[in-house]
Amino acid sequence: MKKLVCAIAGLMLGFTGATTVNAGELADAPRWYVSPGVGMMFFEGNQPTDEGLNLVLRLGYDISEHWSTEGEISYAPNITGNGGADQNNGVENQYINGLFLDTLYHFNRYNRLDPYLTAGAGFYRAPEHILNDGDEHSVGGPRVGAGVMYHLTDTWSLRADGRAFMSLEDGCEFIYTADAGVAYRFGGSGGAKSDMGAASLAEGLPKDSDGDGLTDDEEAKLGTDPFNKDTDGDGLTDGEEVHTYHTNPLNPDTDFDGLKDGEEVHKYHTDPLNRDTDGGGVSDGHEVLVDHTNPLDPSDDLMLFEVYIQFDYDTTVIKTEYFKEIDQISRVLMSNPQATARIEGHADRRTRSSEKYNQDLSERRAQAVLSYMVGKGVTASKLTAVGYGYSRPKVQPDLVNGNPENRRVDIYIRGAGTNADKAKYTTP
Repeated sequence: MKKLVCAIAGLMLGFTGATTVNAGELADAPRWYVSPGVGMMFFEGNQPTDEGLNLVLRLGYDISEHWSTEGEISYAPNITGNGGADQNNGVENQYINGLFLDTLYHFNRYNRLDPYLTAGAGFYRAPEHILNDGDEHSVGGPRVGAGVMYHLTDTWSLRADGRAFMSLEDGCEFIYTADAGVAYRFGGSGGAKSDMGAASLAEGLPKDSDGDGLTDDEEAKLGTDPFNKDTDGDGLTDGEEVHTYHTNPLNPDTDFDGLKDGEEVHKYHTDPLNRDTDGGGVSDGHEVLVDHTNPLDPSDDLMLFEVYIQFDYDTTVIKTEYFKEIDQISRVLMSNPQATARIEGHADRRTRSSEKYNQDLSERRAQAVLSYMVGKGVTASKLTAVGYGYSRPKVQPDLVNGNPENRRVDIYIRGAGTNADKAKYTTP
């Protein structure tokens, strides 16, 4: 355990030096802060002491977006004995002073909720021999911990911290502390909202609280969150979506192809504004997630038939007007013995739509198409029916009037060619 604490502390302290080159990123932000707190000190091992009140005062400095460093002094004013007959040794109303230097790694430095990990080193000192078995009044060593800040404004924050200190002296085991307090940043704005973005704090410039490339005023007009770089969670910042890729920062899948915009840009290199990048007839998401084909190569696309079957309310009866279209699809399968088909039912979403109801209905309607095709002579083992409810719309749902393009049955055929071959099987 001691080796693990030392390793973690050393690793994070090493990163501190490596990241100081990024300090320029926060050149105009409030970087110095002071943070008082109050909590408790707990002891493990052979110390003849019990837990007691612990007061802390920290002076911090933000090195970069993710890294900070803090100096801390602490004072435990009233440490008493733990009740052991052989260990009390007259311990009564003793005090312990502490001095530490910590490194903090922030996960979301410019969000309101700002969790972090800490590692550092320092020492505790007491007037009596209560920290170890030897003659020394002080013990030194590394410590690690975690904490969280809640930024009320760019001036004031609430915080809570926990630390585990490991003495390098054999006679002293772990010392734990837990405390809560506030942080005051020098030079910050005391407005009702947190203005934590570095770029936004440059004098005379519009505020960009989350540093995403959009000003807070622009985000208010767009409806995005000025304290979240990626409002829709699609892997692209709001600024990238608006200025670079022209995608919708409030919709993680702008083209409704089943892939998030960030995945399209960074992972699959498809067009987040075109649901069928290669023009092969199948959406990028279906190629990647279901077919396992290349969304950048049209030659491997499956043959797709989109059938906009309109069922009567709460029924799965296929009307005669759709028989001709489904018969053509059946001929494709019967003409290609090796071919298989996947029948997918989709529903349209409205404001009062029930997710479970539409899921069940889409499954039953896909199964109805399967049953019809079997009745026309298609081998049942070649067919699979699934329903997706309204989870895979083709276009933006109209929650008031509905959208018929989303109310459909898609039939994907594998082993009969691509969409370019459909003309061989279809008749006017």
